Order: sequence, then C-alpha cells, then structure tokens
Amino acid sequence: MNEIPLIYFLMVSALLFSVGLAIMLLKRNMIFVLMGIELMLNAANLNLIAFSRHDDRIQGLAFSVFVLVVGVCEMTIALAIILQVYRQFKHIDLGSEKSRF
Repeated sequence: MNEIPLIYFLMVSALLFSVGLAIMLLKRNMIFVLMGIELMLNAANLNLIAFSRHDDRIQGLAFSVFVLVVGVCEMTIALAIILQVYRQFKHIDLGSEKSRF
C-alpha cells in the first residue's frame, strides 16, 4: 500500500490556513471570522496529524484531540457572545458605525 507523501498534507494544510486567514481578514461578519479561525485551527490539526504518522508515541494525535476540544469550546463561547451582540445591536458586522457606543 502506497503512503501519501508528507508534502501533500503540508500543502493542503497551508491552503486551508491561507483560506482561513483570508476569510478572517476580509470578511466583516462575525460568523465568517469564526469560520476562518476554525479553518486555521483545522490546518494546524492537519499538520499535527501528518507529523504524528512518523511518531511512535502518538503525541501529535493526542495534542490534536486536545486542540479540537479547545476549538469546540472556543466556538461555543464565541457563538454565545455573537448571539448577545446581535440581541443588543441587531447586526453582527465588525467595525460598523452602529456598534459604537
């Protein structure tokens, strides 16, 4: 059985990270910014899993599961904050004049 070379995983991870960073920097909607952050976290997880294939003690996989749990907690808290911001200001766009006090 042929193994997929490590460089392919790294290229896909770099692409995911770049797309996540572009979304985070270009979009004004808080939901899209959170999606960009999650893409960047998943790109880091892909790197951890790709490098853990060469690790006998499977530390990369354990750390990857930890990062996934932290990402889920971060997303839950961020969505709760976004819901409260929407209830207060009736929009969730970043940097708009309506959200200033």
